[in-house]
Amino acid sequence: MGFQQEMEAARSIVEARLQEFFAGEGLEEAMRYSLLAGGKRIRPILTMKFCEASGGTMEEALDFGCGVEMLHTYSLIHDDLPCMDNDDLRRGRPTTHKKFGECVATLAGDALQAAAFRTVLSAGGEWRHGGRASVALAARILAEAAGEQGMCGGQYWDTIGNGKPRTVENLTEINDKKTGALLRAACMMGVAASMGRRTVDGACMDAARDYATNLGLAFQIQDDILDAISTKEELGKPIGSDEANQKATYVTLLGVDACGEQVLFYTELAKKALGVCSWPGDVSFLLELADSLAVRRN
Repeated sequence: MGFQQEMEAARSIVEARLQEFFAGEGLEEAMRYSLLAGGKRIRPILTMKFCEASGGTMEEALDFGCGVEMLHTYSLIHDDLPCMDNDDLRRGRPTTHKKFGECVATLAGDALQAAAFRTVLSAGGEWRHGGRASVALAARILAEAAGEQGMCGGQYWDTIGNGKPRTVENLTEINDKKTGALLRAACMMGVAASMGRRTVDGACMDAARDYATNLGLAFQIQDDILDAISTKEELGKPIGSDEANQKATYVTLLGVDACGEQVLFYTELAKKALGVCSWPGDVSFLLELADSLAVRRN
């Protein structure tokens, strides 16, 4: 199976599982609208593929990955709110607050965050070596990624800095939390899912963390490039919002060409990180994924 086929197969597994959540009306309708809005499902795919690389199966890590995707979706809902980026379009259709109103959108995000932890902590399967301790470890990893030292902390520093001068180092520190933290959680939770059922080299957790850290920086820099050179139709969301909000970006500080070099630099570091431990499974998909994200157009 080629990379694109493998990617689509993993994405289909995630989509099928996400379809099973939030079938009710009212608040659940808003949650479902946001969760099923599409996207690449990079985070749950990373969770499943790191479990596979650690000697497990994708299915063993599926609910961990779905929990990560729920948390990611909550962050997008809140990021689009008028008090944040005030965006009207996400993935080619109205943002949640435009569809349901600000109050319902805020509550949908809050409920998705709670559902993320419920999904992770309720993950089934036959747990062995680490037992349910691996479930608790995964939930702790996700909580740390979501809180003040992770995604929310990064969003805070990003929001209060509008219009203020920044350095590349400032941006890297912010984006390591805002984008990198949840990618780290996705990868590390995949290793945790495998650890609960079999013995895994402890260095694999460090490798997953370092891979995700560098992947996250490459991902954010590529996002800044696309915001500068793409169209609204290509991205499925407004472009130029950072400029409108007077936010410094990698492109405004370095220029498009230098940013392209940085994307390749961090991509290579991500791939190199996978070589520091002995993986029971195959990591070729993870290597190809890093390369594909470096050249994505949306």
